Amino acid sequence: MSIPGGPDPSGPGAGSPRPDAHRPAWIVALGRRRWIAALLALALVAAAGVAVFSLNRAGQQAQPAATQTSTPSPSETATPTPTPSETPPPAPVPPPPPPPIPDLPATPMNILIIGSDIRGTPARDAAAHTAATGESADQRSDALMVVHVPADRHTLYIISIMRDLWVDVPGVGGSKINAALENGGIDLTTATVQQLLGITIDHTLMLDFGGFKAMVDGLGGIDVNVPFAFQSTIETEHVFTQGVNHLDGQAALEFSRERHAFTDGDYQRVVNQRIMVRAVLARFTSSGALTDVNAVRSLVDFASCCLTVDKGFDPVQAAILAYSLRNLDVNAIGTMTLPTAGTGMAAGQSVVFPDYGGIAAVGAALREGRIADFAVP
Repeated sequence: MSIPGGPDPSGPGAGSPRPDAHRPAWIVALGRRRWIAALLALALVAAAGVAVFSLNRAGQQAQPAATQTSTPSPSETATPTPTPSETPPPAPVPPPPPPPIPDLPATPMNILIIGSDIRGTPARDAAAHTAATGESADQRSDALMVVHVPADRHTLYIISIMRDLWVDVPGVGGSKINAALENGGIDLTTATVQQLLGITIDHTLMLDFGGFKAMVDGLGGIDVNVPFAFQSTIETEHVFTQGVNHLDGQAALEFSRERHAFTDGDYQRVVNQRIMVRAVLARFTSSGALTDVNAVRSLVDFASCCLTVDKGFDPVQAAILAYSLRNLDVNAIGTMTLPTAGTGMAAGQSVVFPDYGGIAAVGAALREGRIADFAVP
């Protein structure tokens, strides 16, 4: 229940571990420019020392050989051989500046975010197995969101889809939407959402429980504005106070997964999941990570350990998308839950029924650039 790290301290105490010891390269790069310069200088000194040592050793090995091939007579007086002056190694060529990251075309995009509930096996491996063999995997989408990115990239719109929404899954039939991940991986989940909303999903990102915790811990924790106090019923039963809480990976996961502590269950849970996404985006934008080319590339390298992406979304494309959000106004992000028509039973399961009229209106708004009429800050 403790929160490792806590709020960022003003400075480390004597003998205490460095607070950025386990943070990713992009965070260190932003706040430790002088430390990087010192490391570079140290590396140059070490390189020069190695070069001098190598030259001295080569001279010592060559000297006995010269004595054997030229033995002076007793009457000759040995003339000392002058020691050649050592030439310092040339200064290393400074690395070229990083290539610029191109801007995306000024067109809107739809990104699908999947939170897998898999345990043990990484979601990435399970998805690859399903894609290669067609066999189902023991994972479902615990979180499902469509993130609409307008052409100007100044804000985002996050639309939560209830995990128990009863829909038609292509090739499966009537089912909870979260089962699409189990039966067909990322591709089937994407196809199901596209069919439901009548939109095109440009890219899909998936994160599992372990990857989510690693990402938050790698960021040094995350500041989350908790709307009201509650205690988790999951694992450590973390206690959340109303207002801003600094959460480590485990606490952030419990915040995002909790539903039994709320009278409206999953409905509050999807709200909390959107709060978490907003907090992560605020962490990136407030640190300046999206405005520096090197930091963006380091950020993408860091996230690649935890994310599973669709086949067309390589690290270069991910960096281009992240850099395009450098002017994002986190306070202007609009959010909503896809319309539903209440709860009930279907095929012996507790489900959430879709409001198809409301869903059709949201899909049309996404296609026509009017989603701000539905998703509000």
